[in-house]
Amino acid sequence: MMGKWSDEASDVVQNLREIQHNISEACIASGRRPEEVTLLGVTKTVPPARINSAISAGLLHIGENRVQEFLSKKEEINLENVKVHLIGHLQTNKISRIITNVDMIESVDSLRLADAINKQSIKINHVTNVLVEVNIGREQAKSGVMEEKLDELLYEISGMKGLNVLGLMTVPPIFDTEHEKRAVFSHMYKLFIDIRGKNIDNIHMDILSMGMSSDYIEAIKEGATIIRVGSAIFGKRG
Repeated sequence: MMGKWSDEASDVVQNLREIQHNISEACIASGRRPEEVTLLGVTKTVPPARINSAISAGLLHIGENRVQEFLSKKEEINLENVKVHLIGHLQTNKISRIITNVDMIESVDSLRLADAINKQSIKINHVTNVLVEVNIGREQAKSGVMEEKLDELLYEISGMKGLNVLGLMTVPPIFDTEHEKRAVFSHMYKLFIDIRGKNIDNIHMDILSMGMSSDYIEAIKEGATIIRVGSAIFGKRG
């Protein structure tokens, strides 16, 4: 197997192996099975060659932030067995370009956006898998519905036939300590479980997407089912 990976890609493969090991360790420590957690490689600004190296090494899910960037490099990525998620803010004028090019939109944060995705999906006889983004840290600079408005939004969305709501997503504040990180993830998990218990028609709480390069271990320990990891796999963005 020596020589399979180029020197340029060897760091990506090594990083991926380390993260997969950390996922297993975090799951074991919290009484979970590693297969309960999906690793989503965040590929914003990452060249297709490096993405393909990670895919060849076993990465099965990638997440892109920007519609235009993903579409511009899509043909160069080996996506045959790979699921693609849009994880960045989606402008309504780009919905028609992306909904059939990704497997999920994780960043539905308003009734206006949900309605626009729904209408475009119905127009082409398509059902779009989505997560609802929650602004768990109540940060003005970040997208996401406030938690006290989440129920209302979900009930509004529940009647939309062009959407398949599969869970929640969040981008929490940046914290330094493990205690702070776990506290905010624990709060998000409680919200996730509370919504699940309400059994809202056509709303499924199967996926909780939270945790990134600096806090994915804490997120796993508090119930994340998807972690979104970019720089820890591909290196710092230029």
